[in-house]
Amino acid sequence: MVEAMIEIEVVYAAVDRQVLLPARVPAGTTVRAALLNSGVGQAFPELDLQQCPVGIFGKVVVDPENRPVQPGDRIEIYRPLLADPKEVRRLRAAKAAEAKARNQ
Repeated sequence: MVEAMIEIEVVYAAVDRQVLLPARVPAGTTVRAALLNSGVGQAFPELDLQQCPVGIFGKVVVDPENRPVQPGDRIEIYRPLLADPKEVRRLRAAKAAEAKARNQ
C-alpha cells in the first residue's frame, strides 16, 4: 500500500539569511520528525532541531514530538531574541525625551 504524502513548508530566519523549504512527508508525521527530515539541519548546522522552539503559522507548538503536521502547514523555527523589545522601546523613549529637552 502506498503511503499518503502531504506538502508542508519549513521556514527559518537567521540573522544573516532566511530559508523556506518545501517538503513532502508521510501523513501522520510529527512536527519534530518533519523538521529533522526537511533538510533545514544541513542549511543551518548550528540549530538544535531536537530542542528548538517551533510554531505553525505564528502559533507555538507546545508538543512538537506528538503533534502531526497537516497538509499546507508552515513550520516556523524560532530563535532567541537579540534584544528585549521592552528595553529597546524604553531606551528609544529616553533618547527622544533627551533630544526634546536639548531642543527647548
